[in-house]
This record gives sequence, structure tokens and C-alpha cells, in this order.
Amino acid sequence: MTDPTPAELEISQARPSFWRNLSIVWLVPVLALVIALGVAWKGYSDRGTLIHITFENAAGVTPNETTLRFRDVVIGTVESVNFSPDLSHVIVSARVHNQVASTFTPDAQFWVVRPNVTARGITGLSTVLSGVYIEGAWSPTKGSTTVDFTGLEDPPTVQPGRKGTRVTIRARDGNLLSAGAPVFYKGIEVGQLETPHLTPAGDAVLVDAFIEAPNDKRITTATRFWDLSGFSVSLGTGGLKLDVGSLSALISGGIAFDTVFSGGSPVTDSTIFDLFDDEAAARDSIFTGVGADALDLAIEFDGSVSGLTTGAAVQYRGLRVGEVTSLGAFVEDTPSGQVVRLRATIAIDPQALGLPANGGKDAALHFLQSAVAKGLRARLSTAGLFSAALIVELVDTPDAPPAALETPANGLPVLPTTKSQIPDFTATAQGLLDRVNKLPIEEVLNQATSLMSAIEDIARADGTRATPAALAGLLTDARALINQDATQALPGELEGAVKDLRAVVDELKAQGAAAQLADAIANANTAAKGIADASQKFPDLVDSLQAVADKLNALPTDQLVASATKVLDSADAIIGTDQARALPASLTDALDQVRAALADLRAGGAIENTNAALASARNAADAVAQASATLPDLSARLDALAGRADALISSYGARSDFNAETLAALREVQSAARAVSQLARQIERNPNSLLIGK
Repeated sequence: MTDPTPAELEISQARPSFWRNLSIVWLVPVLALVIALGVAWKGYSDRGTLIHITFENAAGVTPNETTLRFRDVVIGTVESVNFSPDLSHVIVSARVHNQVASTFTPDAQFWVVRPNVTARGITGLSTVLSGVYIEGAWSPTKGSTTVDFTGLEDPPTVQPGRKGTRVTIRARDGNLLSAGAPVFYKGIEVGQLETPHLTPAGDAVLVDAFIEAPNDKRITTATRFWDLSGFSVSLGTGGLKLDVGSLSALISGGIAFDTVFSGGSPVTDSTIFDLFDDEAAARDSIFTGVGADALDLAIEFDGSVSGLTTGAAVQYRGLRVGEVTSLGAFVEDTPSGQVVRLRATIAIDPQALGLPANGGKDAALHFLQSAVAKGLRARLSTAGLFSAALIVELVDTPDAPPAALETPANGLPVLPTTKSQIPDFTATAQGLLDRVNKLPIEEVLNQATSLMSAIEDIARADGTRATPAALAGLLTDARALINQDATQALPGELEGAVKDLRAVVDELKAQGAAAQLADAIANANTAAKGIADASQKFPDLVDSLQAVADKLNALPTDQLVASATKVLDSADAIIGTDQARALPASLTDALDQVRAALADLRAGGAIENTNAALASARNAADAVAQASATLPDLSARLDALAGRADALISSYGARSDFNAETLAALREVQSAARAVSQLARQIERNPNSLLIGK
């Protein structure tokens, strides 16, 4: 049995793994490459948008140095400067920030800022050191893709984005119009002129005027523009008049505008206005064009109308109401033959007369018919004091002969005329010379000579010549007086006196002198009132004393003396009794108790109260003393009364009524002594009863 042979094994070599040979170190160059590509893309994407600006020349523009600015902020840099294919222009290529480039509009404006000297000043001085740069102006709008622009040779007068209205001014010539000249409204600059240019036909000059908002709303169809360049001089009845505009208008020119009548409608851009020479011409322009509703009239003159031209004004009460439209002559048949008369045709504006705008010719004709019936007439008058030009003037002449506004067949209404007031300068000059010849020139010269001689005599007089020396001496004396020490010390002394006076016043204020004075015045018023009240009672007191004196006069004085003697004897007998002798001891004890009570009262402040009461009583006594001092007559009468009383007492006897009354009085005194004795015994038995009343 044979063993089977095993099959041969197919052995293949293992392939090495790709990731086994890959090292993390290789990530470093990969990351570096990615970063480099990112930086390159970032730099490429951030380099900005390339725009192309076409200029006539590129003076001062340098690649990689000249910047592009918007509102004085750098937004890009010039990369290259090349010629156009035909070499007629220069193309400046600049890189602009993407954020800014996306806001460009097709009407964006670019110009090269260089130093520039104009009548309005010097601009671009900063470029002298930093070099020129390109300035841009546009109204930013998102999503724009415009990259090709045409540059300006000069900065634009009005940059894009400014709000306002642009109107066109038409002038006969542009001598006084320049780019950048101001536009004024009532003396305030509200706009600027742009670059003037000729019309296609070359018969006028057009210039755009940009009026800034909100003042552009003031421009209507009733607006008129006039020139302010230079100054104007006019001579009229009001005298010499000099009108000078602003300094900027004198240097660079300028125009002004205003609304000359009401009712105008708003205007839009590119509305054309005519430029007038001055304000007066602009305001009168509303009458220069004859409207469709103007009333045509004819005026016939007998004399010469030399100086009256077509376009001459027709005035009514100083206001222009129309103009002369034509002049001519016609032949009129009269009984004496044919006469050549001159006729002027005028056009009257009804609105200038104050008539309604919708009234038309019929309203104006009716008004003039009524006015002519009241004396309205036409006459020729000079346009100015020294002017030979004539105008037609409508005047009211109440004393004029009756007339009417007649309308002949196939003709115009004829306005009656009156005598013209055209001064004859020749006659006026001759009259002036005649008046000069009649002047007493020789007499005036003689009087002037006499006056000069008199003045010379006065000047030569010794007294006149001595006057300067006297004045010099007076000045010397005055100077010496002023220079004295005493005189110069006066200001210091016055200052010291003022200071002392101020110190006294301050001290009085500090001490309350004013308040004390007011209190003293009040006390004086009170005392005066008390004296017045007391004086009112003195008559009653005098009457009482007089009654007492009368009673004393009636008493028996001798008897009174005898009775008084008996009373005294009885009193001595009473005092000599034992009861009267025992009374002092009892009174002594009572007085001790009273003294103790007074000590208690003193401790309670009774003395101070008593002193105050005594002070008040003293004041009252003083017041009474002052009052009594004012009554000397009363004292004299009392003295006389006392003398008479002494005489009466010595003459009275013992049996008189007075004596009886005296005895009765003594009995009452005895009774009183008895009562006093009883009171003494009561006090002796009970001393406290003196204090407690029991």
C-alpha cells in the first residue's frame, strides 16, 4: 500500500500595507500647503476690485503710491497708469475695497485733487506735502458691478447725493458767471452755479444752478433771478443810491432770486429762468411780457413824444401796470384841415391794477371807464431826474373836463390825456443863471470884508493878546494849589472820615441803637398819653380842692382850736390808762410773729415783686410830678388857701358849730380807742389771729 503524495502548497509573498509606511510626520507639509493655499486665496480675494478711470492726463498720479479716497478716507490704491489704445486718454487702474466697490453707481465721479487757486479760495493745499490723490463721489447703492468710469478734470461743484433742485439759468453772456459762484436768497447762500456753457445756437449762455434743500422749495414759476456781480450806482429823486453785494459775489460773481408775485407753481429740474441785470429789472419783468388777457388802449398826443419808446413803462400811482407796445402817427381831418397826431398803443395788465385774475379784459375796461369818468387821464412824464426817456403816467385829475373812454369803430379804446409834465431843462438853467445874476454879490463881499477887519482889530487888541498869558497864569496857580500837600491829603482824610463814619454806623447797628430808640419813642408816647389822661382829671381835682377851701372858710376856727385842745387832753388821758400801757408788750409779740411771716414772704420772692411794684409806683409818681410841674397856678392858689385857713382857725370860738363837731369826732376817737384796746386784748390772747384773720 502506497502512501498518497501530499499536494504542494502554494506559497505567495505577503504585500506590505500602505498605511504601515505612512507616518504622521507627513501631515506637517500637508498642513503647511493647505495654510499656504488659504493665505494665497485670502490675499487674492482681499486684494479688492480693480476699477478703471479715464482721465485727460495723469499729472502727479503714481502707481502704488497715489490713493483713492471717498469722504477723505482711503478706499484703494492706484496699481497702474496706461494709455488708451488711441493714446488720447490715460487709464488709471486702482484696487478698491470690495465692500466699497459694490456700492459704485454708473454716475460716480472721480477727479484728481491738486492745489488749486480760485476766486473763492485755495483748495488742495494738503497735497503739497502728501502728493495728489483721487477723490470720488457717488450715492452708495448695493449690488453695483460698474468698474469703468470717466474722470473729471476739475472737482464737481455739486457732488452726487446732495438733496436739492437743479435749475437752468439763461443769460445773454457769461462774463460775470463762473463755476462755483454762490446763489443767494435774501442775502443767505443757498446754492451754487455749475460750469457755464453756450447754447447749441451760440446765442445765449446756460448755467445750471443747484439750490440745496429745503430752500429749493422756494423756487416757483413766480421766481426771478438777477445778477449780483459788482456794484451798481443809481441817481434818482431819492438821491444817490449805491448797491453793493457780498464780498464773495464781488470777487467770483453770484446771482440772487426771490418770488416777485404770488400764485406761482412748483418747478422741476432743468426749468429755465432768465437772468436779469438787477433786482429792479427782475421785479419789473412781470410786466414786460404782454399776456393774453392784457387790455390794449390808444393814447393820442398833440405835442412831441421824443423820448418815448416801445417797451416804455406805463405807471399808475408809481406802480408799473403795463407798457407801450407801439408808436405811430395818423392824419385827422378837422374843420381847419388835416392835422397829424401821434398815437401810442399801450397794454394794461388787469392783475397789476388789482383786478381778479379771472376778470379778463372786460373787467379792466369797466374799471377804466369808471376811473376816466372820475378824472383818470394819461400824460407823458420823464423816467428820471436826469433822464431824457419818457414814460406814460396815469394820473387822477378831479378838475379835468368831463370825458369818457370812447371806442371808435374798428379801433382801440382811446384814453383821454392831460397836459404833460416834461421839464424844460434849458428854461430851468436860464432861470437859475438869472437868479445868480440878481444876487447882491458885491454887498456880500463888502460885508465879509468888514467882518474880517473887525475880527482882525479884536485879535490885535492888547486885552486879547494878554488873554493867553492870563490863562497860563491861572493854570499855574491851579497847578500849584493842586500840588500842595494839604490838597493832596484831602482824599486820604475824606477816606478816613468815611471809614470812621462807617465804623460808627456799624457800632450803632451792633448795639441795637435803632431798636432802643424805637422803644424810647414808644415809652415817650405811652407817658405822654398817661399825662394827657391825668391832665384831664386835674380840673375835677381843682374843683374838689376849691370846695374844701370853701368849707374851711365857713368853719369857726377858734372853736375848732379849743375843741382840738380838748381832744388832745382826752387822748392823753386814754394813753395814760393801764390798758394802753399794756398794749406795747402785746404788740411786740405780734410784731415778732409778723417779722417771721415777712421772712417767709421774703424767701418766696415777695420783696422782688414789691420792688417792681414800687418801681412802677415811682415811675407813676414821677409822671405825676411832671404833670404837677405844669400846674404852677394850682400851687399858688393852694398857698393862698393855706393862709386863709390859718386866719380862720385863729378867729373861731369854743361854742361854734365846728367845736361841737370836733367833740363828736373826739367821742368817735374814744370809741375807736376802745375798739383798739379790745383788738389788743384779742391779739394778746390769740396772736395768730393777726395772720389768719380769726
